[in-house]
Amino acid sequence: MTQPPFRADQVGSLLRPAALSQTRARWRAGEVDAATLRAAEDAAITEAVRRQRACGLQSITDGEFRRDWWHLDFLSQLDGVTLVDNSGQKFRIAGQSEQPPIASVTGRIGCSGPIMADHYRFLHGVVAKEGGPGAVAKMTIPSPSMLHLRGGRAAISRQAYPDLDAFWDDVAAAYRVAIRHLAGAGCRYLQLDDITFAYLCDPKIRQNCRDNGDDPDALPRRYAEVINAALAGRAADMVVTIHTCRGNFKSAWVAEGGYDPVVDAMFSTEVDGWFMEFDSERAGGFEPLRKLPAGKKVVLGLVTTKQGELESADALLRRIDEAAKAVPLDQLCLSPQCGFSSTHHGNALSIEDQWRKLERVVEVARRVWG
Repeated sequence: MTQPPFRADQVGSLLRPAALSQTRARWRAGEVDAATLRAAEDAAITEAVRRQRACGLQSITDGEFRRDWWHLDFLSQLDGVTLVDNSGQKFRIAGQSEQPPIASVTGRIGCSGPIMADHYRFLHGVVAKEGGPGAVAKMTIPSPSMLHLRGGRAAISRQAYPDLDAFWDDVAAAYRVAIRHLAGAGCRYLQLDDITFAYLCDPKIRQNCRDNGDDPDALPRRYAEVINAALAGRAADMVVTIHTCRGNFKSAWVAEGGYDPVVDAMFSTEVDGWFMEFDSERAGGFEPLRKLPAGKKVVLGLVTTKQGELESADALLRRIDEAAKAVPLDQLCLSPQCGFSSTHHGNALSIEDQWRKLERVVEVARRVWG
């Protein structure tokens, strides 16, 4: 395929190299300056681009190497957003108690200047120089719905927004500005990371929404509407996908349940494809894919990033065959179920495990689609 999403694709984040993590720790301690940290990031991203191409990937990311959190580094740069401690849902893993902060809306939402456009511009330059034919630089940002789900109405200032419709209007407008900045930097492959659809498949999350003063039955459609409003007027040649999963923090997870409660709303989003988690029984079966719109793609997240054991090619081929009973094979692609390092902590596998898994994705995709 010459246009993304590609038959062999990836979600985005990569395990941080030790040297980069050490430099970032020194920067936080005041031992090195920002220019030194930036140089370390640039070097690590350049090497990551080379390794991704060596795996055979066309979709190339910066591994989110300049971020601590997949979502908060972006959301915190929007006007009106403050990061606060989160005492909500816990990730489901033995001994896991650490929680990411939560984006709380304390003022009117806006986008006063470019957010991460410089990140994309650097990646685009490296891919153009090092990537070779067919390589496309991919940018990942959190979905606009990430400003709502985790805290819900309770985390949105009633002084700033007595009416939630005004909140959603401002969020969509801010995202339109941010996306224009990314397009101006050259971005033509954009992924919205949106855990909300997958989370709202879980009865516990749905009850949490009710506790926050929200209606979980109405939220999927509302989130789809704000995504569509955020994408209105995007560059005609910009490919946009959505990635959804059930949590990915240090190999932990939060939600479980099949896609049936949300698939209609999710597939109403005006994007070119959906990266959907299917690496475990938590995600349910492939039956909801029967509702996939004509001409759109689903990227099957069959390769787990939560552990290092390498999936066999035969097992992946069987799973793809199973999915093809629900949707035509030509509408399917393959990827890991999530990133390898949604936060700077990374998941419980090695960097070499990571590259082997990406190589396996490419290998199997070539066997299926040529």
